[in-house]
Amino acid sequence: MRLGFLGGLGLVAAVAMVSGCDSPPDTAKLADSKADAAAKVKVSKEAKAEAAAAVKANELGQIPVLMFHRVIPKPTTTDDRTPQQFRADLERLVKEGYVPITAAEMVAGKIDIPAGKHPVVLTFDDSSPSQLTLNQMGVPQKDTAVEILLDVAAKNPGFRPVATFYVTRDMFGKSTPEEQAQMLLWLKNNGFEIGNHTRDHLNLRGLSHDKVEEQIGSIAKQVGTLSSVKPTTISLPYGSQPRRKQWAMRGKHFKHQGAFLAGYRPASAPFSKSFDPAGIPRIRVMEKKGDCKQFCSHAWLDWLKNNPDMRYTSDGDPRTVAYPKYQAPYLRKSFLTWSLPY
Repeated sequence: MRLGFLGGLGLVAAVAMVSGCDSPPDTAKLADSKADAAAKVKVSKEAKAEAAAAVKANELGQIPVLMFHRVIPKPTTTDDRTPQQFRADLERLVKEGYVPITAAEMVAGKIDIPAGKHPVVLTFDDSSPSQLTLNQMGVPQKDTAVEILLDVAAKNPGFRPVATFYVTRDMFGKSTPEEQAQMLLWLKNNGFEIGNHTRDHLNLRGLSHDKVEEQIGSIAKQVGTLSSVKPTTISLPYGSQPRRKQWAMRGKHFKHQGAFLAGYRPASAPFSKSFDPAGIPRIRVMEKKGDCKQFCSHAWLDWLKNNPDMRYTSDGDPRTVAYPKYQAPYLRKSFLTWSLPY
């Protein structure tokens, strides 16, 4: 019995040694390890800052959000573009280093484009058949906006074929739920964003809260039923905000992260203090004529080209917000952990 007891004690001692009841951890080694990790992070951040400086990144710069309507051979309003004009609009963006992103990506700060490139948001109002019509094989018809965008992107690798379509009850000229679902699902399955443009395209400014809720909520429910998409951005008809701008952002059947106006100037970056998600400006697409000598796409793209320090330029890393140090006061505090000044 005594031998068994002593043997048991020996076993307990052995188990204790194996299970870690030996010398305490080497705190000096742990401290060195932490210091090494911190040094690597610092070196990595410095390298990223140098890379950002090399491409003159400015992710607090301005972003053109372009506003399109119909793309038709014979324009009847100044908002219309011919297929040739629309193709030229896109080819200019390619030439000047722009890469399309969706409105939803912009407002969420998910701007994932190559270093040295500039984001541009292509938006289409009113869900016109000239924007998207499918043939019997489910392929976009020639000279529709989507077909032209896909063609330009195919000829220019890196130019993303994405855009945001703000729909009303017209739903690309389709009347049956099946046809409407086909159009929305095609957009969804091909990487395009489906946004809210209200049911009847009424001016929201003079409407009661209940009417605003009805106009926005009813089309949101329709889109959700047909495509299982919940729009996260809205284009306000005529650029008019309701009496309280938050009415367009939150409702019983919708929750928007961004509301877009009708046109005026380039938009602030989502990382900037001046960014207002409830009132994001867009730019009418038009040559320098009349009022458009200063306030439409040709004029603003010229201005951004001539003032590159004011334009959003990517550092190529969607996890950081890179900018020249002198612009630090303009960074929103919520993005401090993403900050990469140089």
